Order: sequence, then structure tokens, then C-alpha cells
Amino acid sequence: MHPGHRAVTGFVTVILALLVLIVGLAAQWPLWAWPVAAAVLGAGTTASLVWERRHRPLIPPEFLDEPDRPIPPVDRWECVVRDVALPSHWDDYDFLFSATVRWVPQHPASDPLVVNAGALAVDAVLQRARQVTERFEPHRCSLVQHRLHAELATMLPDAGGLVTAMAENVRLRLDDADRERLAKLATVRKDEAVWEHERKYEQNKRAYLGEDVLKTPGSAVVWWLAKNDEQVDKTVADIGLLAELASAAHDQPVPADFRRFVPGLAAQPPAPEPEEEREPAQDRAAPRTPDERVDQLLESIGITEDDPRFALFIGRLAEDVKLAGETEMAEALEHRHARLARENGAPDGSGPDAAPADGGDGPDEAQQPGGQHP
Repeated sequence: MHPGHRAVTGFVTVILALLVLIVGLAAQWPLWAWPVAAAVLGAGTTASLVWERRHRPLIPPEFLDEPDRPIPPVDRWECVVRDVALPSHWDDYDFLFSATVRWVPQHPASDPLVVNAGALAVDAVLQRARQVTERFEPHRCSLVQHRLHAELATMLPDAGGLVTAMAENVRLRLDDADRERLAKLATVRKDEAVWEHERKYEQNKRAYLGEDVLKTPGSAVVWWLAKNDEQVDKTVADIGLLAELASAAHDQPVPADFRRFVPGLAAQPPAPEPEEEREPAQDRAAPRTPDERVDQLLESIGITEDDPRFALFIGRLAEDVKLAGETEMAEALEHRHARLARENGAPDGSGPDAAPADGGDGPDEAQQPGGQHP
């Protein structure tokens, strides 16, 4: 409190005390009235001091350079923008932006530079808002609106430094048609996720049953015994059913070791394996070329090239095969016969083992004495 104010308050308090004393003596107050009067006087003085302290300025006028000069108001300009389309993180889904844009020019009024400060301020605010909206999905509209409130709440200069701008009363919304599409997409996406989880669960369950539990009748019996704890009698009674399940799961007949547990299959003999399944793959493969067919025929007969009868057999076999209409195989036999003849040093079709000419006598025919033929 200022010293002058405290002096005035003390002087007034003394005057009031003297007046109370004179009135009390003149009126002959009882003894209990004097303390009450003193208390009222003290309360009034205290209230005056408190009121004075609350209403005094924060900085005393004597410490101000120009205590009587008023502070000029800050000039601000503003305009309202409505439903400006700003891009979102998804193509073809735009936010609709509305706000009150406020700005302050950075050049004094006497500056000869003439600019449209409002247009610069609006463009600066929209650029700041776009940098925020293009990072978010359109269904996050409420979250983006609160983010824009914080991003646009401060005065920042534009790119040219001509104005500082901010935005208030920011509102962000989506077009009604876009909002309906997003709701449908969200529903489909959730349903698809549930269906995908159900499909994977079903696949895992099938794989567990087919590749682990029902892999063999034995694995099925072990699994059923584990499910039924220690009920061995029940498991034994169900062996036939488990064997049928395991075999059906792999499209196979019930193994012979488990047929006696299946009613109706115990008395039936096991089905023979197909003939073609018991034969090796190389036995089932038919020869493709005539030479391979000739080799297979000779191998099945058991005659080899070391046999003296081989050339004679080949020659006659070639003639028979040719008469039967197997031209390719007959040519293969003739080539084989010609090769053997060359190896033996005789012309084709001749040699010690060659076939006799048509109408001629065989080598075993008896001769007349003297070396003459009959």
C-alpha cells in the first residue's frame, strides 16, 4: 500500500475512535458496550485496508514511463471459409473444411506494397490444413478435426512472410454419400476378416484331423484313448470305427491288421492288389522302337548272338514277320541279320548258318556216292 494511503487510513481511524469515546461517555454506555464498539471500529479499519489492497494496480503508476497513455488495440482481420475440399489419405475421398481465418499484416499501413492479405492468409491456412488431412484416412474425420484445431491455433507467417494467420472454429466433415460408402466398406471388411479367420480355423482343424489324428488307424486309436483318459475298454470297442474313419479320410481300404475289428469285414479276404500295381514300372513300359521290340522278343525267347542258330533264326523270323504285315519290325530283323553276316565275313544272306535258297536242299540232305546228287 502506498504510504500516503496508509496515513489517511490511520488518521480516519483515530478520528472515529475519538468520536466513539465522546459518544460513549456522553451516553454513559455500560461496560459491555465498550468492547463491542472497539471491535466494530477495528473491523471497519481492517475492511478498508483489504479493499484498498485488492484494488491497487499491479504496477504502481509512479513506476510506469507513461502511466496515462492507453494501450492501442491490436488490429486483426478475419474471414470465413466453408466446405473447402481437402484431400485425405484415400483417393476420391475428400474432407470438407470450414473455419474462421484470422490474420495480421506484417507491413505497416504506410507501406506502399499493395497485397491481398486475406487471400494470402487463407492460402497459408489451407496449406497447413492439407499437410494434416492427407496423412489420415477419411473415416478418422473426428480425430483429424481435433488435430487441425491444434495445428491452426497459432499465428504463423505465410510463405512470403507478408501475413501471419491462424484459424478458429474449425469444422471438418465428409460428404453424406462418402460417409455411407465408408460405412459399407467397414462392414464388408469386418465380415471378410471374420470369414477369413473361420476359414483358417477350419483348415487347421482339417489338417489336424487328417494329417495327425486320422493319419493311420493306430494314431486314431491313440488320440481316442487320450480323449477318453484311461477308458481302455471303450477305446478297444471303438477300434473298428476308428479304423474305418482313418481309412475313409485317406480314401484307402481298411488295413488287414484292423479288418477283424470292423463288423462285416472280418470274414472277407483282403482285396488283391491290381496286377498293374504289382508290376515294376519298367515292366509295364512297352518298347517304342522296332529295335527295342526285337531285343525284347529275343530276350523272351532266350536266344543270344553267340548261338550258332541265331543268324538262321533271325532270317526266317524276318520273313515270317514281314508276311504278318509288321514291316518295321521285319526291317529291323533284316538289318540285324545283315550285320551278323558282315561280322562273319559272308555276303548278305550267305554263310554257314544262312537259310537255304527257295526250292534247294537243306545242308542235312544225304549225297550220293561220288559226290553227285540224284
